[in-house]
Amino acid sequence: MISRMIAILLLVTAAWSVQAKEAEYIGGSLEMHNRVLGVASELRCLVCQGETLAESNSDFARDMRKQILEMMQNGKSDREVIDFLVARYGDTIRYRPPFKSTTVLLWFGPGLLLVVGIGVLYINLLRRRKQIKDVPLSAEDHRRAAELLRQEESGEGKA
Repeated sequence: MISRMIAILLLVTAAWSVQAKEAEYIGGSLEMHNRVLGVASELRCLVCQGETLAESNSDFARDMRKQILEMMQNGKSDREVIDFLVARYGDTIRYRPPFKSTTVLLWFGPGLLLVVGIGVLYINLLRRRKQIKDVPLSAEDHRRAAELLRQEESGEGKA
């Protein structure tokens, strides 16, 4: 019991230490830093895939945040920075890709897979139901079942 509690405590402690940390301060004014993080939170880290550039601490994310800061210091707007990075890396870099013809499957794919999965399950259940036939027990089957029950009650069936 105590060993389980210690194991759980160790797992919780390990999970707590793995939590994502806020991106490091990259320079400039606090307002500029917040602008950089605002733009970086709309863009995906291409190394981590599941994190935004603001959340990730990979080398790629750090470099991208510095590049975003440089572009902003050179007078580019948030929209211009995002458009530049999308032109360079494609819609893959957007954390929430826009809805257009090339991203339709990305938006509707999971729902489509769910509907197809439910359809396949339904068809298989219908086929199974047709294969299962209720066959009534014959008189011989009834006699054998009654005999087995009697043996079980009398203790003869136990080894």
